[in-house]
Amino acid sequence: MSTIGFIGLGIMGAPMVGHLLSAGHSVSTKTHSAALPDELARQGLQDLDSYAAVAAAADVLILMLPNTPQVDAVLFGDGGLAASLRPGTLVIDMSSIDPIQTRDFAAQVEAAGGVWLDAPVSGGQVGAKAASLSIMCGGSASAFERAQPLLALMGKNITHVGPSGAGQIAKVANQMIVALNIEAVAEALVFASKAGADPQRVRQALMGGFASSKILEVHGERMTTRSFDPGFTIELHQKDLGLALDSAKSLGLALPHTAGAMQLMNQCVAMGGASQDHSALVRAIENMAGHTIGEHE
Repeated sequence: MSTIGFIGLGIMGAPMVGHLLSAGHSVSTKTHSAALPDELARQGLQDLDSYAAVAAAADVLILMLPNTPQVDAVLFGDGGLAASLRPGTLVIDMSSIDPIQTRDFAAQVEAAGGVWLDAPVSGGQVGAKAASLSIMCGGSASAFERAQPLLALMGKNITHVGPSGAGQIAKVANQMIVALNIEAVAEALVFASKAGADPQRVRQALMGGFASSKILEVHGERMTTRSFDPGFTIELHQKDLGLALDSAKSLGLALPHTAGAMQLMNQCVAMGGASQDHSALVRAIENMAGHTIGEHE
């Protein structure tokens, strides 16, 4: 069994830790809140008083943080994990962050005696709870092989994409596809509703044809039922599309549809929807249409 330090007990990180504890691993963390989640405390999660203490106790460190600056601070800031790494510690970053900076982080961790694997995930809170996440990995073959038994406790589709940073590149590509699919479903359902059809029945009909997708199934239902409690927030997806557009700029690459989706995300944030589920992107389409899904004129 591994001794794991896990940083990031958000809506996805908390259930991921639960799976590791259920499998019998020893897990510690460093929180900024007054208390651990009750269920994780009952399962034996330890809350240590510093990142240094977490690193000194662990042979595997897992990060599940919202953005690149937070990963940088937790690893390399004052009292960060990297300064107290044990030789050979496997550092698995499951956050969704900048691919170029990921390569720099990998080099710094390896210079400190650690082993790096970027392993961002897709599947949201639902996938985290069900241990069915897709996990995209970047790092050496040996790091991937070492991490795989732990990753298998949290996900099902686990792929070694390539060297350090390759996992983050795959995640950025994933987020582009998800955003554009959400936008397409939103446009189709707003169209159907304003044209006079029942959007839920239209969605059911489309689920049987080539338009069928996980996005239509899950996010389409959230749109028709107005269920925007976050599985993955607008603000986090906005951040991911920012990574895509920044990377594209550095590559001299145009991503016109991704840029359009980003503008819709920006509009949702301006409408007060930053913390809503990313399916709430439909609100931007509805705003332009002057029509809310399901309303009868």
